[in-house]
Amino acid sequence: MRERRAATIPDVNREVTLPLIVDDRGTLQVAAADVSKLLRTLGGRWLHLVEAGADGLDEDTVAALTIELAKLADRIDVACIAHSSGGTP
Repeated sequence: MRERRAATIPDVNREVTLPLIVDDRGTLQVAAADVSKLLRTLGGRWLHLVEAGADGLDEDTVAALTIELAKLADRIDVACIAHSSGGTP
């Protein structure tokens, strides 16, 4: 039997919730679309904090990290598209 759980990632004012499913063998399953969305959301929130003038955040560092998170999300999406179409990325 599969068990559904949710993981929450705290943010300054909100939380992001990812549906988690543990299969019969205890293996954690997370939808790739949820992971890529989380990565993009995290980067976007960091940028928003910088734009709002949050203390302690370096604009260049946040921009670089946000770009890398978006690249990782893109690679996840491409791999999923390739897998579902029977190809390899």
